[in-house]
Amino acid sequence: MGPTAQQVEAVFRADYARAVATLTRQFGDLGLAEDAVPDALAVALATWPDAGVPASPTGWVLTTARHRAIDRLRREGSRSARQREAALLHAADEAREVPVVADDRLRLVFTCCHPALARPAQVALTLRLVAGLQTPAIARAFLVPEPRMAQRLVRAKRKIRDAHIPYRVPTEAELPARLAAVLAVVYLVYNEGYLPSGDTTDADAVALAGEAVRLARLLVELMPDEAEARGLLALLLLGEARRPARRSADGTWVRLADQDRAAWDVALATEGLDLVRWCLRRGAPGPYQVQAAIAAVHTDAPGAAATDWGQVVALYDQLLVFAPTDVVRLNRAIAVAEVAGPGEALRLVDGLDQDGYHLLHATCADLLERLGRAGEARAAYDTALALTANPLERDLLDRRRANLPAPR
Repeated sequence: MGPTAQQVEAVFRADYARAVATLTRQFGDLGLAEDAVPDALAVALATWPDAGVPASPTGWVLTTARHRAIDRLRREGSRSARQREAALLHAADEAREVPVVADDRLRLVFTCCHPALARPAQVALTLRLVAGLQTPAIARAFLVPEPRMAQRLVRAKRKIRDAHIPYRVPTEAELPARLAAVLAVVYLVYNEGYLPSGDTTDADAVALAGEAVRLARLLVELMPDEAEARGLLALLLLGEARRPARRSADGTWVRLADQDRAAWDVALATEGLDLVRWCLRRGAPGPYQVQAAIAAVHTDAPGAAATDWGQVVALYDQLLVFAPTDVVRLNRAIAVAEVAGPGEALRLVDGLDQDGYHLLHATCADLLERLGRAGEARAAYDTALALTANPLERDLLDRRRANLPAPR
């Protein structure tokens, strides 16, 4: 019996980025590659269940997708004969030169982060095309409504088409100009793995986080003098170090304050802390380095009660210089609650934009609960629950809400 459709699609998910990167390099056209690989999937779905999986699935995917791309080029009358001939010649006899970025997926990320696009469009489009995140997940990452994100993606693709923006692999000299967008992509991919949306399974979340860490390591190897690349890797490693303690024995979510720190991954934590110290010695702070420093303060503390919250607040003050967003202000308010009390923190939170961000309402609920305002806390938990699809977060919020004193 041949493979099921789900098994065929699993093979393509594993080889998708490599196939797109290879075809983009050969044809100089990301859109053509994005069309050709799904065409190959359609052929596989029609033939593999009867014929079985080929001995080399990766080679089959690349060969079939290349043939589909060539067929598409021959059919398109809008392309000049010279362009078609050059593409066909390139596909038939690909140059053997060693690329600046050796890894297929990382090379595709750099290629997609074209400076002609606005930064949010670069990141959003790369998350969609390379990381495979769906529009709802990307919208949540940017904290914007899904229709707005869908329009942003459409506009970005239209600009690429209308302006004839070439999707070519950047030279070594061009990499620094694209680094900030590439770092943002890796960071947001990790976030989807760390705190997945309702569309991401546990296994896919672990895989996404692992892929983000892998890409962050490659970035440090590629650009070892870039402090922000090291800062991002440190941040991801310190986050991954906590993964073993983030679930209880029954699978429920465990807050940082309640985690068994003895269960943290010591090797990952040590590596992350060493990277933070390297960044501190370098003395050229940036947003990822500061976030890593905040994570390091939590990691250094033997327990939640021993956390140096004053230092955390000071680091969030520094982070606001680089990223003056309501998300950073919210996290700063959470730290302020441990220094100046929940009343002062609630005053800070009340001044933030509360449109659609569930963690803001969850924070309000926690602060109100600590102030003894159970009725208002219950309403805030209800709002937070209505705004999140993540089952683990929903379970945690439900449990917190259920522990509130009963209304009189």
